[in-house]
Amino acid sequence: MPASGEHHPAFEEYCECIFELDEDDVAVIQARIAERLLVSRPAVSEMIRRLEAEGLITTDGAIRLTTSGEALAQLVVRRHRLAERFLTDMLGLSWAEAHKEAGKWEHVISDRVDAAISRVLDNPTTCPHGNPIPGTGYAPPVLVPLSEIEVGNSFTINRIPEELEFTPGLLDFLEEASILPGMSGLMTAASPDGTMTIEIEGHHVGVGSFASARILVIA
Repeated sequence: MPASGEHHPAFEEYCECIFELDEDDVAVIQARIAERLLVSRPAVSEMIRRLEAEGLITTDGAIRLTTSGEALAQLVVRRHRLAERFLTDMLGLSWAEAHKEAGKWEHVISDRVDAAISRVLDNPTTCPHGNPIPGTGYAPPVLVPLSEIEVGNSFTINRIPEELEFTPGLLDFLEEASILPGMSGLMTAASPDGTMTIEIEGHHVGVGSFASARILVIA
């Protein structure tokens, strides 16, 4: 993996974004990158040219990370998810607060601090939202979208993909509704528009079609 601080934070942000879009099976195109990073299309086009010149991506037919780009992305993603785990488990920050702060920490955590955080947290394999921490060898179970659970069937929340972490207000809603990894629930209703109603922790919660198609559960 590249050494800490070897690349400009902007390069790290873009490689991380490309990695996470691909991880969530979202098309890695300039429009999606612009949406995720809240930057203009021209700015993305310019950065894509710079990333390719640095040997971090290829653009032959699709935007893909090279071996060195993948290594950089995994390093940044690992540190982001470790930071989220530390900020929630040790400092008691909310999911949304931890996600925002981890976006800063990921660029400055050194190898020694990375190792220390992992040790203090007893070597976690996922972030608070259930996303795998690179370098831990985590093997996820068989997962299906919440939207595929039939009414009357139970499930266990396993993972809240990164795509949902970037949806304004959604992390706060999910945390307040106890839609958390490890929590079990029951599908109680499904609407034609894709909205699901689930019972979790004794409460009935409506989950919109966008979220229900992306929240991953163990059936």
